[in-house]
Amino acid sequence: MSNESIGLGIDIGGSGVKGALVNLDTGEFVGDRIKIATPKPSTPEAVADVVADIVHQKEWNGPVGICMPSVIKNQTALSAANIDKSWIGVNVHDLFTKRLEGRKVAVLNDADSAGLAEVAYGHENARQGSVIFLTFGTGIGSAFFMNGTLFPNTELGHMLVGKQEAEHQASSAVKENEELGFKKWAKRVDTVLAEYEKLFSPSCFIVGGGISREHEKWVPRLTVETPVYPAELRNRAGIVGAAMAVDGDVTP
Repeated sequence: MSNESIGLGIDIGGSGVKGALVNLDTGEFVGDRIKIATPKPSTPEAVADVVADIVHQKEWNGPVGICMPSVIKNQTALSAANIDKSWIGVNVHDLFTKRLEGRKVAVLNDADSAGLAEVAYGHENARQGSVIFLTFGTGIGSAFFMNGTLFPNTELGHMLVGKQEAEHQASSAVKENEELGFKKWAKRVDTVLAEYEKLFSPSCFIVGGGISREHEKWVPRLTVETPVYPAELRNRAGIVGAAMAVDGDVTP
């Protein structure tokens, strides 16, 4: 494995900022993942300091890929889900480039990042047809693919399903906060997927996020007609996709 086959990816989340070196030939981590609690308040400057800390801990001198829970257009944050609202309107490329002393940086939406990693290294069905990739975590992230090509910055977690946003009903954070068992929570996920199915008629759903590690406890309970497959990269996908994005033509 050459040095050119290693990248650094950092995944900014509502509860933690995670980073790891990635073997870009295989999608596997090189060494351990670092996780640091997301600062409170999670302002751009405070989070940028944490990102710089991870880069320093990894003793990494190359480019850095970063994903975050925001719509990213022209490298500017247009939304802020589960992070401080002061991110909105920030040129994230300039922010991180300055904080990381001018090195090459790419920033993209976290669900898009995870989906790109799944297409590259994960489930074979992610690469064919119309695919909706979903991450269940603090919220619900989404990424749309047509034959492996990304349509960026979809935000299905914020779509109203009934009277509530989808992620306020069926994220894994809601499951934890309301102490729902897998049976009750799967019914909520089913309701959300049924709405997505009706509107978009995808070839399949691929479901990721940390809770996909326990997919056998809830995916078989789903009744939507569209096939639902657990993501293969589980919770490391955001980091892997971010590492890929630095040298790829995937950032919006």
